[in-house]
Amino acid sequence: MKIIAVGRNYVDHAKELNNPVPEKPVIFLKPDTAILKDNKDFYFPEFSKDVHYEVEVVLRICNEGKHVAHKFAHKYYDAIGLGIDFTARDLQSEYKAKGLPWELAKAFDHSAVISQLIPKEEFQDLKNLSFSLTKNQQIVQEGNTKDMLFDYDTLITFISQYITLRKGDLIYTGTPVGVGPIQINDVLEGFLEGTSMFTCHIK
Repeated sequence: MKIIAVGRNYVDHAKELNNPVPEKPVIFLKPDTAILKDNKDFYFPEFSKDVHYEVEVVLRICNEGKHVAHKFAHKYYDAIGLGIDFTARDLQSEYKAKGLPWELAKAFDHSAVISQLIPKEEFQDLKNLSFSLTKNQQIVQEGNTKDMLFDYDTLITFISQYITLRKGDLIYTGTPVGVGPIQINDVLEGFLEGTSMFTCHIK
């Protein structure tokens, strides 16, 4: 199982970090050791002083696929969840300034919170899903999948040109505007279509 994550997939988020709006999907990977499930606590890593939350809708891949045609892409995912892409923003800024890869800022242990996964058939409109994140019961991020630059099928088609998709892989589809820092003792809670999907305590 691998985690394929999408950067800058919402215009306002790209702008808030002073990044250009991409013309094609921006892709990076996280290892399976990044997964944090079952509402487990997140322990602030010792190598960073500025970790940010990024709430994202997550797809679960259900079929192996390479060079997936756009018209068949919808057959390659079967469930939807919600997650957090934790980012060590200070490391990311340092590496980007030097023109270096920034995997260490994204791929560290437990940096990918994941909720339970819900069969996609249970949603009325996959292209119009509202989701949000609260920090200490205050809303910090709100988004809707209709605002994605690149929708699910486009992402699957694009990614599969380069990376073979396998059953159980997760695609983190990007975060809306409102990312920000966490501190020890914060409580993060993610909502999808108004339903609480996960709670994460920062330790």
